[in-house]
Amino acid sequence: MPKAIVTGSGGLIGSESVKHFVELGYDVIGLENDMRSRFFGPEASTSPTTNRLVSELPSFTSLEIDIRDADAVTKVVRDNAADLEILIHTAAQPSHDWAASDAQMDFTVNANGTLNLLEAIRHEKPDATFIHMSTNKVYGDRPNFLPLYDTGTRLELPEDHEYYKGIDTGMSIDRCMHSIFGASKVAADIMVQEYGRYFDIPTVCFRGGCLTGPAHAGAKLHGFLSYLMKCTVTGDAYTIFGYDGKQVRDNIHSADVVKAMELFHANPKTAAVYNLGGGRDSNVSMLEAIELCQKITGRELDYTLSDQARAGDHRWYISDLSDFKADYPGFAITYGIEDVLREIYEANLEQWSSAASAAG
Repeated sequence: MPKAIVTGSGGLIGSESVKHFVELGYDVIGLENDMRSRFFGPEASTSPTTNRLVSELPSFTSLEIDIRDADAVTKVVRDNAADLEILIHTAAQPSHDWAASDAQMDFTVNANGTLNLLEAIRHEKPDATFIHMSTNKVYGDRPNFLPLYDTGTRLELPEDHEYYKGIDTGMSIDRCMHSIFGASKVAADIMVQEYGRYFDIPTVCFRGGCLTGPAHAGAKLHGFLSYLMKCTVTGDAYTIFGYDGKQVRDNIHSADVVKAMELFHANPKTAAVYNLGGGRDSNVSMLEAIELCQKITGRELDYTLSDQARAGDHRWYISDLSDFKADYPGFAITYGIEDVLREIYEANLEQWSSAASAAG
């Protein structure tokens, strides 16, 4: 039976990858040490998801391994090399704000951890497909210099602008602010490409927009759609940082992300790079997302606007998916923003309502 290794297997994209590739007939080995609870607190723990996957999926094994441990990572790859077909790397420190509080930790997880995985694949299984979940933050704040205008509820580009359909991988990553998080992800992204070119390994960097879905453990510092819906349900206060709430993000459902992984693995390339987000099919401003949350829940969100934007944060970002669709014409976005928000609401309503009642 073919094998897959998934790092960060208890997280949003990791857990979706586990389920998807088990359904495709793989034995899946997850590397998960619940660093998310350390980053964002116990409410963001991935342990419940990991425990559920282990109990429901006989073909899934979870190993408590830190990707910063090069020897442990190499041993897992070596022990499974005979049948290993794909390594899906979703483990990361994912927050702008947290990264600035501990830059050493952020870099060793995001950059050094990725290097450890690449080295293990290079020496033990160089023909395995290496899929890396990168981020649109590799472009830094360069998108903020686009000629955006205010529609009233969002910032937007003129329809005749070259990036109206979305930002492509031709955008420069130089001479702009990336944030500490963005810099560590740039290092990982470039290294994945280099291992592909230099050692002829089938690698891909998926530069994700906002990744979302019902399994997202929304936290204050990461996972904005899930956390926004959570606050609407529980009555917790929410703060929008900068841009009057008119900043725009594209959002891609975790199921669409893993479908892209499946398509790439079926016909892999070397040192591939694609922007992967909701594109023009699934994007929203903060104000528009709040309106949808209130519509779905029938509740008002208690929110405030802060004048202080996060350093390096985007005013507007929509991914151009045309390169990936050209190479993999079977791909399409299947979830829109309201679909995603309704699914998040329905999947978490009971848990969030109980927590709110217990709190008082």
